[in-house]
Amino acid sequence: MHATGESQAEVAVALGVSQAQVSRRQSGSAAWSLADCDALAAHFGIDVLDLLAGPTRACETLPVRRRRTGGPTAVTR
Repeated sequence: MHATGESQAEVAVALGVSQAQVSRRQSGSAAWSLADCDALAAHFGIDVLDLLAGPTRACETLPVRRRRTGGPTAVTR
């Protein structure tokens, strides 16, 4: 989300869930399903295995057209 500049609300629409549900998943208080992972990877235009490999790999494979402009696109741990 940081690399694309998207909000939780925008990701929630892509997943078909509420913003609160995305927030709970990101905080670790709720689990991501395999269907969520598939939908999230498709939304960002990356392979699901790249998504599951972690934030660095996901950002490295993020299509240029999906990256926000004017700021850093790498995620650090």
